[in-house]
Amino acid sequence: MFRHGRSRIIRDPIWNTIRLDPVAVAIVDTAAFQRLRYIRQLGLAHLVYPGATHTRFDHALGVYHLAVRALRILRAGAEVPADVWRGADLIPYAALLHDIGHYAFSHALEELEPARIVGDHEEISARFFESAELQDAMAPLGPGAADEIHRIIKGEGGNALRGLVSGSLDLDKMEYLRRDARFCGVPYGEVDVERLLQGLMLLRDPATGEWEVGVGMKSLSTLESLLFSKYQMFRTVYWHHAVRAGTGLYKRIVETAVEAGLLSPEELIGPTDEELLYDLRRRAAASRDPVASRLAGRWLPALRERRLPKRATEIPAWQLEGSAVPGWVSGDTAEKRRWEDGIAAELGLEPGEVILDFPVKRAMFQLDVLVDRPDGVVRLGREGIAGLMDLPKLGRELYRTARVLRLFTFERRETDPDWLLERLAMTPAEVGNACA
Repeated sequence: MFRHGRSRIIRDPIWNTIRLDPVAVAIVDTAAFQRLRYIRQLGLAHLVYPGATHTRFDHALGVYHLAVRALRILRAGAEVPADVWRGADLIPYAALLHDIGHYAFSHALEELEPARIVGDHEEISARFFESAELQDAMAPLGPGAADEIHRIIKGEGGNALRGLVSGSLDLDKMEYLRRDARFCGVPYGEVDVERLLQGLMLLRDPATGEWEVGVGMKSLSTLESLLFSKYQMFRTVYWHHAVRAGTGLYKRIVETAVEAGLLSPEELIGPTDEELLYDLRRRAAASRDPVASRLAGRWLPALRERRLPKRATEIPAWQLEGSAVPGWVSGDTAEKRRWEDGIAAELGLEPGEVILDFPVKRAMFQLDVLVDRPDGVVRLGREGIAGLMDLPKLGRELYRTARVLRLFTFERRETDPDWLLERLAMTPAEVGNACA
């Protein structure tokens, strides 16, 4: 049983001082939350940026801190109906717990096909909310608080302030851009968080009459800088070719282990980064399956020793316009795997040792936010706002120029873009027949 009653002050390299209230202290002290100390925030990015060993634990504390500040600013703003504040007390805890369900190495496994995993980290978080220890820690929040916090994390329910946790203006983005840039040692994520926080407002949607978190006109320039910061971080850090190579190798290891029955999708829930790699190595070494031998003797050591797959070809997304690129290219489907194995045979490699990577994150530059203009409240959505920079169009252009189609091979091979495009025009069966 937790004894609630003491706050705690934490020193943080990004926000300096973070004060946790007694309920937050109890949540942080649970085993489920402490697990986040051992889940790297940026997955395999530390293989490229050595400083990127910060964790989901650090990040979650930062988002909690920003949520407390944002609520204080909003309460000091223009008066709104009292019922708009219903459930506001749960927002900081939703911010604190928004990443509780992450798999080992954060987002990487969420790129796999649904059959390979149980669900994304927001769905998985429900498993952790069911723990008696976490329920006990949240008991002072009242009955049903855990369920409501889970809805807020998923962006569901009627809480008018849920946009602080899940949405275009969520505090998660403001926190991770600043923290990731600092620990990677790059200057791109320096978002003007203070200006964004001070520009937050509670606004009424003219179309629905519902209240939600929006911004004033003066904050739109900061939204522009947020878009550019995301673009630069995706292009330079998150989608760096070696980060994608490491991520692809890790996904291939886990995918193959699940296919071979070395572990089940359920067993992916819970292990930390090092626990999962250790367990995979142990199980693969104990199996007589030839696939397990490849995992234990070749692929897992390659990941551990940073012997990453090499780029054979890469084509920027904007150069693919007008080319016949099949829809399966962006997923991790069985069809794509057959195509990759056909290419592996053509290049003299083992099955599974070619990876086609074309990352997709369509929502990363999309905006859906209310803006308070002198002539009334309007929504900045896909159509933009007349008389202002077309931020939605800008977001789509940034997304288009950030993506790169890459062919990775576990041993160095050199191919050219035309060769790759010719084979992308072939079905997996045709690729396999051509190599037979």
